[in-house]
Amino acid sequence: MIRKFALRNYTETTVSLALLILRIGVSVLMIHHGYDKLVHFREYEPQFMNFIGLGTTASLALVVFAEFFCSALLLVGFLTSVSTIPLIITMGVAVFMAHDGAVFAKGELATLYLFVYIALMIVGPGKYSLDAILFKKESL
Repeated sequence: MIRKFALRNYTETTVSLALLILRIGVSVLMIHHGYDKLVHFREYEPQFMNFIGLGTTASLALVVFAEFFCSALLLVGFLTSVSTIPLIITMGVAVFMAHDGAVFAKGELATLYLFVYIALMIVGPGKYSLDAILFKKESL
């Protein structure tokens, strides 16, 4: 029994299903963060980090764009490789600037998101995505 699970043969279907589960899970969780910032924008704005001199308003708007809108695109698997880029940048800034590079402490969650987004950018959304349907891409 253990051998059956340890030596699995992965198919395109099982990998695509795993990618779908990963995309849905990470997107729903991140959309929650972005939605909170979107509806409470004015409350977050004064204390938000001023990233590379853009100002707090622009910095917060970019984070909302990534966390809410790019996560929604990732959820349905549309423009997956492109939509992960703002998410990777946002999580990189969260880990290395907002949390001072504390990957095993207060920045642990952002670090986990960062690794998931990098993996999804590399692998793609799988066959259960709008990218696969609309662009008829060969998946794994």
